[in-house]
Amino acid sequence: MNTQAEAKKFLTREAQSLRTRVDRLVPFSLTMTMPPAARVSDEAMASMESHMKASRRKIRRQIDQFVQWIHSPEGQSLPVDKIQQRYALLKMQYNALLSQFDIFADVLVQRSESGTGVWIAGLDDLASDAMKIHGYRQKLPPLACYLDRGHGAAIRRAQARLPGGESNPVAIIRIPRERMVGQGIGSSLVHEVGHQVAAMLDLVNPLRITLQAQQRASTGAERIAWVCWERWISEIVSDAWAVSKLGLCASLGLIGVVGLPRGFVFQVSLEDPHPFPWIRVMTSLAFGNALHPDPNWQRIAAIWEAMYPLRKLDQETLGLIIALRATLPRFASLVLAHRPQALGGMTLGQSMLRDGRSPQRIAQVWQAYANRTDRLYELPPSLAMAAIGQARFHGQVPPESESRLISKLLIEWSVQSSLSLPRGQAQSVKPSAAASLQTQSAVGRFSHV
Repeated sequence: MNTQAEAKKFLTREAQSLRTRVDRLVPFSLTMTMPPAARVSDEAMASMESHMKASRRKIRRQIDQFVQWIHSPEGQSLPVDKIQQRYALLKMQYNALLSQFDIFADVLVQRSESGTGVWIAGLDDLASDAMKIHGYRQKLPPLACYLDRGHGAAIRRAQARLPGGESNPVAIIRIPRERMVGQGIGSSLVHEVGHQVAAMLDLVNPLRITLQAQQRASTGAERIAWVCWERWISEIVSDAWAVSKLGLCASLGLIGVVGLPRGFVFQVSLEDPHPFPWIRVMTSLAFGNALHPDPNWQRIAAIWEAMYPLRKLDQETLGLIIALRATLPRFASLVLAHRPQALGGMTLGQSMLRDGRSPQRIAQVWQAYANRTDRLYELPPSLAMAAIGQARFHGQVPPESESRLISKLLIEWSVQSSLSLPRGQAQSVKPSAAASLQTQSAVGRFSHV
């Protein structure tokens, strides 16, 4: 047998082998074992299964077409190196399919872990609640969480590109294991949700245009500050979203995440889309105060500055911080006064205010539930997290109790979701007067800017 013919047969068998391996990628519903309370939402599971079914069908069709092409007059007339090039592209498509499979498998496989799986399902409920946008009329995407190693949380947004180029059908949020179960988990999770919200509302690019206008109207250190705000806007918007849902708890959780050795806290880099930690915390607090003016924001800022004083900084870094702080109130007002088209005329600040997560209101919520914390599940998950985090800051909840409360809530939420019951109705409870606090808000602010 000549080499050309033998090589073509070899590539045919390799392609057929790919198809056999594709057939082994059976639906997740046939392989994943998890208690009902730990499962992802039906919509998320259906979206992942439908996507993988379509992807498997597509790669099978490509493999069959490749094998047919090899035996066609065109394939028989081409040298083997040309056929190999086409096979290599086909194999890359197969590897992209495996990458997609692994992405979804990472989400699902942990649901079988005792205890952890139910916690993760509770995180799904917290994230879903935090994704609710007042004034937004379109359907929200399904989402699912999972745990991983490392320091930082991350999101693979719905409709973002998966390996191979397909659109991701489910928002997938990765949470570091080291944040289970404590104050930082809510802040990290809702920050990642904020990235999905920013994409749905198309916030980042229009805000960049606004910030570029500020740069053109400024000079010197002030102009450099506006350049920084533009560079960091995607992360800042997500931090602001976390503040709007969690109140003080968002900024306190952020401190827990970025409270690193001093050298890192003041390390400025415009290559990083995140503001350097010192100014990032101050920015989070500034947005909180802009939404809900309260002395507690200044109190936390004073604690942060006492932990990381500005003395002994080099003049360049100190000068940048002074310029950033000088422009911060105007920057926060510009962001909150932005009117995304998807909100139908409402400003971003107005939408955020509808949740009414001021320190005063959250304190009232905690006061109503302090002696019956077993009923906290009656509240929207993000409000319950906000109340617990703020109570811990005020010394009303010790860290040990905080962790137990959050763990219990995650389980309660996952059980309610598995039973498809409305929030707070797992035991046929009557809505309390305190629960009605969640509908109060001061909507007028930022409407005139």
